[in-house]
Amino acid sequence: MSSKTPSPCIGVCKFKRETHCIGCSMTKTQKSMFKTLKGEKYRRAFLTFVIHQQSALGRYRHWAPAYLKRCAKKGVSVDLP
Repeated sequence: MSSKTPSPCIGVCKFKRETHCIGCSMTKTQKSMFKTLKGEKYRRAFLTFVIHQQSALGRYRHWAPAYLKRCAKKGVSVDLP
């Protein structure tokens, strides 16, 4: 089992909301940035940032269930705020 926090990406990847993905709220730059994060604490902090970004942007209620399903599939336990 992996303990590495997966990317907040849920596989939608359509950038229609002012350069933000309609699936996860990340911009293309943020998606690239997540891939460079080495430490688990940085990956978790980035995940928290994305959740706050989704809250500010609105219309991302679909994300949490999809992300938790993805984490479960990868065998990773994640507590979302």
